[in-house]
Amino acid sequence: MEWTEDGIVLAARAHGESALVVSLLTAGHGRHAGLVYGGASTRQRPLWQPGNRVRTEWRARLADQLGSFKGELLTAHAARALDDPQALAGLLAACATLDAALPEREPHPALFEGVAALLGALGHDGWPVIYVHLELGLLQELGFGLDLEKCAATGVTEDLAYVSPRTGRAVSRSAGEPYKDKLLALPAFLAARSGAQTADVLVGLALTGYFLERHVFWPHNKPLPPARDRFIETLQRLSTTNSG
Repeated sequence: MEWTEDGIVLAARAHGESALVVSLLTAGHGRHAGLVYGGASTRQRPLWQPGNRVRTEWRARLADQLGSFKGELLTAHAARALDDPQALAGLLAACATLDAALPEREPHPALFEGVAALLGALGHDGWPVIYVHLELGLLQELGFGLDLEKCAATGVTEDLAYVSPRTGRAVSRSAGEPYKDKLLALPAFLAARSGAQTADVLVGLALTGYFLERHVFWPHNKPLPPARDRFIETLQRLSTTNSG
């Protein structure tokens, strides 16, 4: 059994003295793991950094075996983010969240394209907004998509300000005002496709984090990835600096 496809490295874990078990996201084979012989060597280790796009060949004797990877670096996103702590934190958070949330070997081509878009945007204005949309896309792909197009109570499409934590549906400001303490905040950039400040992105991450935790991680007794927490802490420091 074998295939060749572009993959985005999600994680690389040591295996024995010199090998790595690498987790990739591909368009056609989903999240897929493989053994990289000699992957921990000085020559190969930079190739298998989270976020890198790699042309990968997978081989195994049987389809259900772990198999092995060989790869060629296409885009060194990890190295490009090293000098930008915020971008690096976002890259690591995205990779860790996808690696922990996605079932293995289920294709999600739209999600692959979303990750590629995020990685390409790192360091440019507005990329944290793309990150929030990536997590919304992850929820959608896993069957827990949010309905943010109209108010669940009245059907209006304007001035949407809240989300029901029970249904994941948007609620307008007027309809939700009496119950706002029980609702989740919906940032304007998700409701009206407007611009976003760092504080708005943090509200968006609180929203997606709630539903990821509830639907994806809690049922498997897993916490949200620490890398995601560190990304949020990085944004919080930036928000505090900007408001100071």
